[in-house]
Amino acid sequence: MKNQRIFPGIILIGFGAYFLLQQTGFTLFQQFYTWPTLLIIVGAAFLGQGYSAREYDAILPGVIMSGFGLHFHLSGHLAFWPTNTIGMLILIISVGFFLRFQKTNSGLFQAFLFLIIAVLLLFYDKIASYFGLLQNGMNFVWKFWPALLIVVGIYFLLKKKK
Repeated sequence: MKNQRIFPGIILIGFGAYFLLQQTGFTLFQQFYTWPTLLIIVGAAFLGQGYSAREYDAILPGVIMSGFGLHFHLSGHLAFWPTNTIGMLILIISVGFFLRFQKTNSGLFQAFLFLIIAVLLLFYDKIASYFGLLQNGMNFVWKFWPALLIVVGIYFLLKKKK
């Protein structure tokens, strides 16, 4: 039997605390009165539902929402946090697929696919510098890599099941 009380309970507690602290003017958490905090609260509710109620399909949206909220909080405040937002968001999605795979044994291919794309996006400059002699070829590949994604996607759509 699925426990449907966890998600709304965490949402109500989280939003209630958020708005109560904001209404009272509590200045200690002033920097957290932003929309990414609301994403983190909703993500935490999904994660609570996923792990506590053993509804493991809620893990992926929980990681995505919490991770996106955390990324948008940290991107402007920590010097070492990556500035490539697209790469980080794809990496967060990959982590969500890995955590869901840990419980459901499904989605491992998607997790690795998103991880490879995230690494390419996050570390393209470093990867290109390692291949200094091949930089022109890498620029060509980098320019047309979305076409490769389209071709692979069409292959998966048209592939017949065995």
